[in-house]
Amino acid sequence: MKKTQSISRRQALGTAVASAAGIVLAKGGSAEASYAPAKAKVPMPKNEDFYDADGKFLEDKARQAYYDMFERFGYPNPEPQQKLMWVHDFGMGDFVHAGMAGVFWWNSKEYSYFGHSIYLLPGQQIPEHKHMKTKDGPAKMEAWHCRYGMIHCLGTGPETKPMPIKLPKSQEPFRTVKNATRVMPGEVLELNELEAFHFMIAGPEGAIVSEYATYHDGAGLVFANPNGKL
Repeated sequence: MKKTQSISRRQALGTAVASAAGIVLAKGGSAEASYAPAKAKVPMPKNEDFYDADGKFLEDKARQAYYDMFERFGYPNPEPQQKLMWVHDFGMGDFVHAGMAGVFWWNSKEYSYFGHSIYLLPGQQIPEHKHMKTKDGPAKMEAWHCRYGMIHCLGTGPETKPMPIKLPKSQEPFRTVKNATRVMPGEVLELNELEAFHFMIAGPEGAIVSEYATYHDGAGLVFANPNGKL
């Protein structure tokens, strides 16, 4: 994975000053100094909170868990966002380990650009997946801008040892990539290889991430777990 520096207005204008949220970063540097853990420990979610006795996914309870996370972060939750936000367990029945919420703000096939907000509860992982080219467009390229909390992104490359974050055992049989990069608030990480498997997992407070990408064609989405579905 390729990590880029935070980009300020001055950088965009070509000056030598690099500043983001009051912190100076070098390329590939860390914004760890900008990260202030919560004063109180955030409880880890449990699957039984999001499924009924018959195993049905309780989307309303899942949605509320994200709203509660927004409140902890002081993140705005206006009505348009609430209307557009979707919540998924990807048909895996393991929401706290393989799930997410998000908003597709814009997805232009004509001009090939995509704006996406990603929301992850504490320790929650997006199932491993890749984006393939389709008859309607090239393979999706993407970068992730951590806004609140912290994430680790896993992709192709040498295995990271020791692994800096606890990975869900339920996803181990379908895990093909083990190179981990931590992304702190204000940092941006780029997918390092087209059509390659990757995933992200939130830290102990959850995470809010902005994704910048080319056109997203759902037909090109492939999960490492063949049972994964939208």
